[in-house]
Amino acid sequence: MSQYSTTRERAIDISLSPVQIQEIFDALPDTVFFIKDVEGRYTHVNLTLVRRLGMKNRSDLLGRTVTQLFPDQLGSSYKAQDERVLRGNAIENHLETHLYANRAAGWCLTIKRALYAGKQVVGLVGISRDLGVPDSQHSSFKRLQHAIDHIQANFYSPLRMQTLADIAGVSIAQLERLFKRVFQLTPQQMLTKTRIEEAMQLLLQTEMTIAEISQACGYSDQSAFARQFKATVGVSPRDSRSLLR
Repeated sequence: MSQYSTTRERAIDISLSPVQIQEIFDALPDTVFFIKDVEGRYTHVNLTLVRRLGMKNRSDLLGRTVTQLFPDQLGSSYKAQDERVLRGNAIENHLETHLYANRAAGWCLTIKRALYAGKQVVGLVGISRDLGVPDSQHSSFKRLQHAIDHIQANFYSPLRMQTLADIAGVSIAQLERLFKRVFQLTPQQMLTKTRIEEAMQLLLQTEMTIAEISQACGYSDQSAFARQFKATVGVSPRDSRSLLR
């Protein structure tokens, strides 16, 4: 009998219930975890989500939907996102903003997938992980920082991935891999994050029109800007201006 076969025979069959998984995620203050039924009602949530919604107990969320717990515009956007997932369209590492208990915005990467019983969709599971600090100890950090500096200095103009790769002294494939390792984002996600952050500041601090902000943030097409903004923030630029203020 091979060592591989012996190892397989000794493997322990471990299956965790949703409640046990929920309790594991309770220990992760930088991660939101939830399960919803086909009607979009929360059935399991970790304590991080409870606290960020300003609630005291898990029971305050269970059985309720996003439209009952979030501001109107955000709730409607999250509901539409859930409906897409329940139709079988998984969301993988989607960069978006979320709200803390004090209603301050933060960045996260979200995964959502449908849950199946046989071939039937019975709900969805989601995980949103806060975007952490860059790994400044990585050997490629300094060279990648030059690419970040270029993004921050030129986000308002068209940027080519080859240009960023040349600045960092790596291939495009290496650039993608190293960005994910050091910043947890792809170069394109970093560019989007930079542009949307600037747009949010302009919406809050100026009276510039949406068209003017779109141009200032590197979008030649206002409708493309509005789509990207809503996909990332959850609401339209105009609604975001109202929420921010």
